[in-house]
Amino acid sequence: MKTQVAIIGAGPSGLLLGQLLHNAGIDTVIIERQTPEYVLGRIRAGVLEQGMVDLLRQAGVNRRMDAEGLVHGGFELAFDGRRVHIDLKTLTGGKSVMIYGQTEVTRDLMAAREAAGARTIYAADNVRPHGMKTDAPWLTYEKDGQTHRLDCDYIAGCDGFHGVARQSIPAESLKVFERVYPFGWLGILADTPPVSEELVYANHERGFALCSMRSPTRTRYYVQVPADEKVEDWSDARFWDELKARLPDSLARNLVTGPSIEKSIAPLRSFVVEPMQYGRMFLVGDAAHIVPPTGAKGLNLAASDVSTLFDILRKVYREGRSELLEQYSRICLRRVWKAERFSWWMTSILHRFPDTDAFSQRLQQTELEYFVGSEAGRRTIAENYVGLPYEAIE
Repeated sequence: MKTQVAIIGAGPSGLLLGQLLHNAGIDTVIIERQTPEYVLGRIRAGVLEQGMVDLLRQAGVNRRMDAEGLVHGGFELAFDGRRVHIDLKTLTGGKSVMIYGQTEVTRDLMAAREAAGARTIYAADNVRPHGMKTDAPWLTYEKDGQTHRLDCDYIAGCDGFHGVARQSIPAESLKVFERVYPFGWLGILADTPPVSEELVYANHERGFALCSMRSPTRTRYYVQVPADEKVEDWSDARFWDELKARLPDSLARNLVTGPSIEKSIAPLRSFVVEPMQYGRMFLVGDAAHIVPPTGAKGLNLAASDVSTLFDILRKVYREGRSELLEQYSRICLRRVWKAERFSWWMTSILHRFPDTDAFSQRLQQTELEYFVGSEAGRRTIAENYVGLPYEAIE
């Protein structure tokens, strides 16, 4: 079998890249080691930057998002018993974010790919890229007891942090930057109305909390817990009590509780590899970088990688601009590191660290007060939150 672009991974980044390339007349095959049901079962992010919303519209998969997604023109920071509104639209010239779950984005992209008749091979075992440094790379994989080969022009590694794409690059060819945080997020999904119309990020002496949502009737809440915490130690009642304790009274008394339909603990880390390409294989999204979820950047950063790679490949095939291939990593990393900085900053000012002393705690509180008390500070938060512009491919 042969294609122009082989994509490893049928998560949202691989599917979005595949849809954009398909619409541009560039043939793709997606290879995924999991089943479609498993992929759709992942509970992930739900805040889409303006740039990702625009990219989904460009891909033609926006009908359900525009009908069901919740447009948010701001969010709140809660600390010291206060609630401060960050007015995204006013501070960024009209930009906003969209609340629409990653599961739903994936579902829409899967449906679009199936409707287009594009090829996706699920439940593929032992996927391996070969010949990345040659002009004719290929993938091998096993399916139904048989070994198959997929020849291609380029490979896109969209298979996540634990995927095979990055692991297939010689270790000496990559420089790794990493910070692991000493806490995680305990999150629950519940069919309850949101406590606020917008997201609330709370800094409290007991630890960070986040009030988020998936729809007007489904909520996603988080509390900071130690890195070694066990999810089975948290009953629903214990979670709700802890969340209430970390929220301002005006929110806590209006919190509607209910049975959780999903509960998990996510570790927090910052991670980047450089470069994001190896010959004709390009790393996209979590395969190349991880951010703490505090800044809502993970899925959105993958989308900006997709946009960059799509624009480059389109120019390569339409205009013969093969020299652009060497710019992919540099262009992506400029935006990656800015998103890493914002996510690190949000994590640093909103969480309680085990080694925080009284001096550090006062500095954290002062940092929050300084930024929210200054229009320039609020604008800095807002422009990063809605997403920095995608870099044009010239």
